[in-house]
Amino acid sequence: MRENVPVRCPACRRAHVYAPPVYPCACGAPVVPPLVTGALAEPIVHRTWTDEWVTVRCAACGRQDQWPQPELGCPCGTVLRVPVRPVTAAAPPDGPASSPGSASASGPPSPPPESGAAPTAPSGVTTVPAPSHIPLPRTAPAPRPAFRPVTIRTARDAVTAAALYLRWLGFRDIVQPEERSAYGIDLRGAGLVAQVDPTTRPASLRAVECLWLNGLATSTVSVFFSLAGYEDRARARADGVRLPLFVMDLTGAPQPVNGPADELLARGA
Repeated sequence: MRENVPVRCPACRRAHVYAPPVYPCACGAPVVPPLVTGALAEPIVHRTWTDEWVTVRCAACGRQDQWPQPELGCPCGTVLRVPVRPVTAAAPPDGPASSPGSASASGPPSPPPESGAAPTAPSGVTTVPAPSHIPLPRTAPAPRPAFRPVTIRTARDAVTAAALYLRWLGFRDIVQPEERSAYGIDLRGAGLVAQVDPTTRPASLRAVECLWLNGLATSTVSVFFSLAGYEDRARARADGVRLPLFVMDLTGAPQPVNGPADELLARGA
């Protein structure tokens, strides 16, 4: 069951209500990371590949998969890692553990660590150590390699980083005009318009509304990137019109800050 949890930014003490992302299990059921209610969210100051993914068990079939770690971008510019309850060795709540011959494969799609471990062992019977690499879930429409950001030193670098990220998501024919248009559109692509705000002030409500109207007029997906986060009213309006919002740090790695952005990251273009 998807349940919103309160999250407080330790940097500015701003309170948020966070809705966890929903991912599609191979069995067709929705998978929601079980957030730890009341746990303190941690500011992300250094990223590692292992910390970017969490193991989540499907409540319907018991399958375990690796999914993106839930994160929340605060308007103050801080990106928070929202704690997820770790998967235990207990059997799924829907029923007792099945025999090895009747259970489907679960866990990350990597070779078993021991020669005697059966690849179709049910979840919860053996503890499998983390693989040397964490592949994308097999439910993804097309496997994507790890995103390679570019360091942001100038406003032009921020636009370039956003263009690379959109191509990584699967958007095609991304065009970066030589000069910014009067409507604030920095990037265009097949079925896409995007805006990048490289300033040190949170993106405004007007900027979000203008981008949404541009996408509405051209029947395209609108995506917003900001280095300094978003005003509260801008966040609320983006949630209401289902416009994906991302924040970027100076490493050039965008992070989703609202539900539509989480969904875009999960499904791709």
